[in-house]
Amino acid sequence: QVTLVESAGGLVQPGGSLRLSCAVSGSFFVVNVMGWYRQAPGKPRELVATITRSGTTNYADSVKGRFTISRNNADNTMALQMNSLKPEDTGVYYCNANARARDRPTSDIYWGKGAQVTVSS
Repeated sequence: QVTLVESAGGLVQPGGSLRLSCAVSGSFFVVNVMGWYRQAPGKPRELVATITRSGTTNYADSVKGRFTISRNNADNTMALQMNSLKPEDTGVYYCNANARARDRPTSDIYWGKGAQVTVSS
């Protein structure tokens, strides 16, 4: 069993900053690629950023230069620092991880329940 829990989101004014975190818990051998996705009302879920176990990052063009993804392999946590937030960044942000649970023969994709981020004045 692998569980992902995000920190609470929040309401932020345009131009403001917010930091999200995600903790992976449960019984697993390793957490591989981790990432953040978001879903705005009426739109499909989209990739925000990913980070490999070795620290290689990938960002959606819309957040490059404003968002920074990081992780700590020692305690299986991940963070997303969001700066210069825009109204179009509003949505539910989901933590995602590829992990190998101890009772599973292969790695699986796991999701958190999501955190609402609203950027509005």
